[in-house]
Amino acid sequence: MENIEALREEVLAEVEKAADLAALEDIRISALGKKGRITGLMKNLGKMDPDQRREFGQALNAVKDQVASALDMRKGDLENAALEARLTGERIDVTLPSRPSETAGRIHPISQTIDEIVSIFGEMGFALAEGPDIEDDFHNFTALNIPPEHPAREMQDTFYLPEGEDGSRLVLRTHTSPVQIRTMQSKTPPIRIIAPGRTYRSDSDMTHTPMFHQVEGLVIDKKTHMGHLKGCLLEFVKTYFELDDVPVRYRPSFFPFTEPSAEMDIGCSRKGGELKIGAGDDWLEILGCGMVHPRVLAACGLDPEEYQGFAFGMGIERIAMLKYGIPDLRTFFDTDLRWLKHYGFVPLDVPNMVRG
Repeated sequence: MENIEALREEVLAEVEKAADLAALEDIRISALGKKGRITGLMKNLGKMDPDQRREFGQALNAVKDQVASALDMRKGDLENAALEARLTGERIDVTLPSRPSETAGRIHPISQTIDEIVSIFGEMGFALAEGPDIEDDFHNFTALNIPPEHPAREMQDTFYLPEGEDGSRLVLRTHTSPVQIRTMQSKTPPIRIIAPGRTYRSDSDMTHTPMFHQVEGLVIDKKTHMGHLKGCLLEFVKTYFELDDVPVRYRPSFFPFTEPSAEMDIGCSRKGGELKIGAGDDWLEILGCGMVHPRVLAACGLDPEEYQGFAFGMGIERIAMLKYGIPDLRTFFDTDLRWLKHYGFVPLDVPNMVRG
């Protein structure tokens, strides 16, 4: 028993004198490791008679617990001391001037593309219009001639907010078309607007994200027809893709809010696995469009016998990917500064209507 007490005092004294974490670890191994002094005595218990083993074992376990507790306490003290020393050594004087940055800030491709779109359509006389991200059923669905049984209303496609006291449910807008509705309700034709903004749908893969950006255009007056729509969109794709001539075609389609409806394709080439916009032997769908449905005009308080017009919509990420060669939609939202440095735009050297 005297040997155990002497060992306890010796190990505790070593723990108290440990100067750093490395020295403390050496003491732990020498005392409690597989070949440690206390562990060695534990192995001898099997050679003792039962009464002696019980007495000796209880004393040895008590010493082992005291040493383990002392090691933990000393470790905490040493860790705190090391952290304090590090904080003192690495302290920064916040009153000093900031360090010069070698990397200039970048404009995100989405922001740049929105500016380009607004600028192009602005030259055609379109005004910028905006609306809320959270919409009611009327503006997001009903006024756009989207019936109650339409798939777009289903939970798997739409983010609904909790029901209100009256049982109604607000929704994160699934398109920027509600901006068109609000504009037609608040303004008297002629109307010519462009409406970029965030939209939300429950979808996520290489070409879809739950939040993305759309831009929609609307023209309402008494004489606008499908020919005006085609000329407007042709001028846009030529200017946006910086090409003198872009082959286009219109395929009949269906949208609840336009009649007739069409999808616009632009010519392209995929030779060698590389996509090039312009003359080629292939086609690429880029947007949807059509003449505003008479029911939509009536829902907004406009007489469809007096007024008519066209509307179109496209994904901003999609056309940015096509123009700037960005392969994956999800990278727009990864907040990766390396990606932004590669695809972003230096503020003083961005594409615009003047320098192209």
